[in-house]
Amino acid sequence: MSPDAHQDPLSLLRASLSTGTPPILSTSPNSPPPSLPPVPLHLATHLIFRPPHSPQHVALPLSTPTRFVKKDGEATPTPVDLRSIYFAWLNRELAIPEYLNLAQSFDVQVSGGAGIKNLNFVERLELVGWLEGVQEESEFIQAVTQVRRDAAPAGGIVVGRGRGDLAGLGQNGASQPATGGPRPLKQLDPRLAEIYSHERVVVNRNTALRGSKPMDFSYVRKHTEDFVSRLKSTTTTNTPGHLKPGVPSATPSPSRSYPIILLSPSASALLTMSNVKPFLESGNFLPPHTLSTTATSTTTPQMIDISRLLPSIHATTPQRFIVVDSPEKFKPEYWGRVVAVFTTGQAWQFKSYKWHQPQELFRHVKGFYVGWEGEQVPSTVSGWGAAVTCVGVDRGRRFRDREVCEVVWMEIERWMVATGWGNGQGGRG
Repeated sequence: MSPDAHQDPLSLLRASLSTGTPPILSTSPNSPPPSLPPVPLHLATHLIFRPPHSPQHVALPLSTPTRFVKKDGEATPTPVDLRSIYFAWLNRELAIPEYLNLAQSFDVQVSGGAGIKNLNFVERLELVGWLEGVQEESEFIQAVTQVRRDAAPAGGIVVGRGRGDLAGLGQNGASQPATGGPRPLKQLDPRLAEIYSHERVVVNRNTALRGSKPMDFSYVRKHTEDFVSRLKSTTTTNTPGHLKPGVPSATPSPSRSYPIILLSPSASALLTMSNVKPFLESGNFLPPHTLSTTATSTTTPQMIDISRLLPSIHATTPQRFIVVDSPEKFKPEYWGRVVAVFTTGQAWQFKSYKWHQPQELFRHVKGFYVGWEGEQVPSTVSGWGAAVTCVGVDRGRRFRDREVCEVVWMEIERWMVATGWGNGQGGRG
């Protein structure tokens, strides 16, 4: 079958892809024998479409201009030929640099000056989306009306919706038979034409977000990385306990109005001076058995600073806490600053405390028992009542550590507010 000059290349290509019968490249208007190997695009001259349920085929030259246009800031958009359209479809998965390199090598291979018109990122995105049926309209695809305006009958209005060839319809919507010449074009009722004249093209999210050309924002990422690095450096330098080399670190004194947290000195405690800081500050629990015994004995501090934002105490300024595992150097007034005591359930821990009996102690401070999840809480801890909050650390799932940490801080903050830390007193006498 000879090529029909009124067949629309874009509509034929979209229809063939949707029906699972992709077109065939050929060096002539005739379909090549199936026994021959496929013809490469740079050697082909025609693209042959095989409509389903039809013994005939439609052969279009690859140089045929299509309704897809490149604007490039020009007053008159430039139609893109069928060869460039099919090239963009075949290489739709390639990144922009690979696509451009392949187009340049294609121009070298093809003869006769039939090169490829490069499509930018947005144009390729719009083309592929329209061919795959994801979208029905595109700002780069002209309506059939614009392409066939000169061929429109004088008695009606030609309307093209970009969905393939249109059958001829009379003013009342009835089909008009072909007269042996070109296929009659669709004519629309004037009332529908008035409705269509008020339509507007819907811009999809890709065009709205990306604009008319792709933007490279890699410089923003590099700028952000530099900014975050400087911010971390500044924070580390100004954080207590992380002073610059050569600057003596002053030992924090509990005599100020910082709340105090007491840990258990027991060897069986899961929360010790070696791992309490990463746990309470970052929710990162390091099991005691994973820490080096030698390193722990020589580098474990006797007093630790921990900062935590407690909105009920102060909405913007983090609260500083002092963490110790022994009240050996306590002054009497320091006991008014103690807000939490971590215990393993062994009563000997409280012998040097102001309040020796656990029941009396946990009326003045908030108690915590940290054990392994799934293990039974010691009966001594259970006997101390609701004043001691029991939390379980999972042995293998470290992502649960943050949840346990938040439970601890929630209880501490609640207890501090209830005992007057939220009213600007800064502690209890």
